[in-house]
Amino acid sequence: MTAADRETVLGIITDTGMFTAEEEAVARELIDIYLQQPGQRDYLITVIEDDAGRVVGYMTYGPAPLSVGTYDLYWMAVAPATQGRGYGKKLMRWLEGKAQQLQGRMILIETSSTPHYLPTRQFYLGMGYKEVARIPDYYKPGDDRIIFAKHYPFKE
Repeated sequence: MTAADRETVLGIITDTGMFTAEEEAVARELIDIYLQQPGQRDYLITVIEDDAGRVVGYMTYGPAPLSVGTYDLYWMAVAPATQGRGYGKKLMRWLEGKAQQLQGRMILIETSSTPHYLPTRQFYLGMGYKEVARIPDYYKPGDDRIIFAKHYPFKE
């Protein structure tokens, strides 16, 4: 991701309709950290482009603190107009390849249990991730934190 991609990515995040204003603010903060502090390695961001070179999705990921070979997927979004064309799968496969290059052994993803996030959870399951933990009422009453994992070798 470059600074030139910032507004497009922020637009994608908003356009998905998946994130609250507070979540969008956190995503923006992480993007700005990535762009303004190139030496930091906690939050890494990549984008995916369509055949015309337009940014159509992004992902924020990074090494899990105090772990060996574990990577967290923090944020991912694909422009609504391009969903269903495989960009999300390409981003996930890219992350798995990147983690493998870096001797990664596990990727963790957390998400919400609300019905709004059912397509998200189904996507991760379809990519071969397994639910490994659930914390009831984590985000708010009735909204569990669900953690998905995939171990190396990363297979669907």
